[in-house]
Amino acid sequence: MDGFELFTDGACSGNPGPGGWGFILRGPGLEGDVESSGGESGTTNNRMELTAIIRGLDRVPDGARVRVTSDSEYCTRGLSEWLDGWKRRGWRKSDRSPVMNRDLWEQLDAHRARVRLTAVWIRGHNEHPENERCDRLAVAAIDRLRRGA
Repeated sequence: MDGFELFTDGACSGNPGPGGWGFILRGPGLEGDVESSGGESGTTNNRMELTAIIRGLDRVPDGARVRVTSDSEYCTRGLSEWLDGWKRRGWRKSDRSPVMNRDLWEQLDAHRARVRLTAVWIRGHNEHPENERCDRLAVAAIDRLRRGA
């Protein structure tokens, strides 16, 4: 394998509501797939989608090539099409309204500066094995949050 593969998903029960994120990371130096998940109360689906990518990229060494696969067009288009324009306009969208989730986009921008990132969109809930697994991780994180575990 040349570089890392990061598969991510986020989920929310209500929007806003309790949310969860999950990722699978595979790549050089890892023994098998690395999986992780977590949750937050009172969040949104988009925040959980972004958080999944950030937490996965936290595990990738500087200079690595990373292909991020997500079912969130918000995330993939943000990373590949919109982020540079938002920064040029002072974190404003083309209609001049503020970029939502700026704090998370700034973290992703910092990761983009240290790794070579490619974002790939896939259709969600379409029998993509890693996406389905990430969805289960995110939903389980919501369940843990609700149980207080």
